[in-house]
Amino acid sequence: MPLVYVAIGVALLLVLMLRLKIHCFIALILVALFVGLVQGMSILGVLDSIKHGVGGTLSNLALIMGFGAMLGKLLGDSGGAQRIATTLVNKFGEKNIQFAVAITGFIVGFALFFEVGIILLMPLVITLALTLRISLLYVGIPMAAAISVTHCFLPPHPGPTAIANIFNADMGKTLIYGAIISIPTIIISGPLFARLPYIRRMNPEIHMGFANREFKEEEMPGFSISVFTALIPVILMALRAIFEMFMDKSNPVLPYAEFFGDPVIATLIAAIVALYTFGFGRGKTVEEITTSIESSAKLIAMMLLIIGAGGAFKQVLIDSGVKDYIASHMHSFSFSPILLAWLIAVILRLALGSATVTALTTGGIVFPLIEATGVSPELMVLAVGSGSVFFSHVNDPGFWMIKEYFNLSVVETLKSWSILETVISVCGLIGCLLINIVI
Repeated sequence: MPLVYVAIGVALLLVLMLRLKIHCFIALILVALFVGLVQGMSILGVLDSIKHGVGGTLSNLALIMGFGAMLGKLLGDSGGAQRIATTLVNKFGEKNIQFAVAITGFIVGFALFFEVGIILLMPLVITLALTLRISLLYVGIPMAAAISVTHCFLPPHPGPTAIANIFNADMGKTLIYGAIISIPTIIISGPLFARLPYIRRMNPEIHMGFANREFKEEEMPGFSISVFTALIPVILMALRAIFEMFMDKSNPVLPYAEFFGDPVIATLIAAIVALYTFGFGRGKTVEEITTSIESSAKLIAMMLLIIGAGGAFKQVLIDSGVKDYIASHMHSFSFSPILLAWLIAVILRLALGSATVTALTTGGIVFPLIEATGVSPELMVLAVGSGSVFFSHVNDPGFWMIKEYFNLSVVETLKSWSILETVISVCGLIGCLLINIVI
């Protein structure tokens, strides 16, 4: 019966969000209450479980996402993102323009949320398409694919970071495995996918209303410092994971690597460095920097609430006994937990739309599989992330954002963006299964 109640809870979530249009934060809390009560928990017990779930989930994430949002906002407001993009495009040349744009999306995507990355880089893509007289999709798809991949695979993005927290996965290992999967995924879903004949036949009229501010040459920070600052969290977390894998536990250097490579400290260091490289070092006033930092909080406020609600749902599943029920029945189940996690995320993605909500809901349902099967929690993070982007369609806000920016019809968006997201999802699953065989 516990699984039946969870299924009913998910169905209730769909009704609340899709039919009644209740915000996903409220809907997740209501579903957590429902599942806890029908599982036999007391009213006060459910309430305590929800509070504990929200607090436990956000204890680290609030800091990581807060510092990460500051870094991304300072990067965009200083012209650092534009510097990275224009330099790479100039270096790669017209012949390899797709790879230049994809690398730009990958680097910028580390520091920026999906929507912000698209908003910042679309003016560049539009300019390139006009200047080179090529299809907007030819250069736009590689950029969008790269940003989407970082969004669903790589910490410190909210989805993978939140799931890693739920699964108690090592953030550094998640980052390394995610990067390994990301490179071929971006190539396949970006430059190669954009060259398919039916995609190349799409040549939408360029929408000239989406032009952002153009930074002058002297206003932008240097290329090297922009890339370095944006990738500081990635470098520190990756080094920590490498040291932990290859260094003896008694080595006196290891505690320092673990400290500086902790996601909270890594993003804090990046934010502090960005205050100079993208702020004071560029001649910005305290007021301008403060404005950027304060506005960054608006980007993550609602997302933190949604993630907290996902943590509440997870905690109710633990405290109500659903976790133990699933674990006790896994010994007779031969299905790959990685594939199962991906399939559940795919089903919820098609129904819910939002990748972040899908990932959090799936995380709450499948996390017992990790303890029961011994599967790598890092690969489960990536499997859920992969499934959470499967076939974006009309119930996904990102679908309409891409449609408008690329000036596509609904059918054209389904044929291009929806298929692109599906390619990313399937490539991610294949990558997880292959790494699981090797490790």
